[in-house]
Amino acid sequence: MRLDASSGNQISVLTIAGSDSGGNAGIQADLRAFHTFGLHACTVITAVTAQNPYGVRAVMIPDAAFIGDQMDAVLEEYDISALKTGMLATAEVIDVVSARLAKRADIKKVVDPVMIATSGAKLLRDDAVAVMKLKLLPLATLITPNIPEAEGILGSAISSREAMGSAAIEIYRSFGCAALVKGGHRSGGEAEDVLFDGNELTWYSTPVISNPVSTHGTGCSLGAAIAASLACGRDIRTAVAEGKAYVYESIRLGVRVGPRATVLGFPDGIQRALGEVSMTSEIK
Repeated sequence: MRLDASSGNQISVLTIAGSDSGGNAGIQADLRAFHTFGLHACTVITAVTAQNPYGVRAVMIPDAAFIGDQMDAVLEEYDISALKTGMLATAEVIDVVSARLAKRADIKKVVDPVMIATSGAKLLRDDAVAVMKLKLLPLATLITPNIPEAEGILGSAISSREAMGSAAIEIYRSFGCAALVKGGHRSGGEAEDVLFDGNELTWYSTPVISNPVSTHGTGCSLGAAIAASLACGRDIRTAVAEGKAYVYESIRLGVRVGPRATVLGFPDGIQRALGEVSMTSEIK
């Protein structure tokens, strides 16, 4: 259990995201990460999905006002140190979430701009992208797009390592928030992501695990672990390293939970995996 030094209370974090009925991604992945860091986890459920590791069959979006009620109930009573947003799906949901987050500058905010599922299912409606860029991204402490999502945000292709770095810088300059562009969609011997925090371009890499049991939910897990690390008082560069270590360890410990179903593992901690994270920085 991780306690706040000033209050003595357990540190609390919040996930605002969709539920994965298979327990791999979304809210369920976020809870695994928060608990690994010893934090109390609050939830605001923005979507209910019918899915398993092989696809999303159906999505139900709660009324936007109800999502706002969930946020109000949590933010009124819990000392939220950091939060993570995931699947928000519609312009109406983004409106409600952004309006409340705009009043809470004290909370560190990690925005995972969930647009497309690994299976290819579209998780963010076209009209919602513009609202996300206008209202949500400028509120973020950090956003964590993968390459297809960064391309959707910027409207340009990212086809090289250099382009990833340029995209992170452009996102920062466009929205005023740190940006971590995730390179998991690129082929190669290492899983490489790049962070721009306004001063330094920092590359993070971990070895690619051969034939992993599961990788479903890694994007959600990374954002949640970074938010948890920020809640514990880490700076952004360190929080990203701890997030990468958490995801690496989760993939390494993946397990089977059905005839074909698999899930990321549940690490006891991340200290061992931190040794697998390589970091290089350059001033920009």
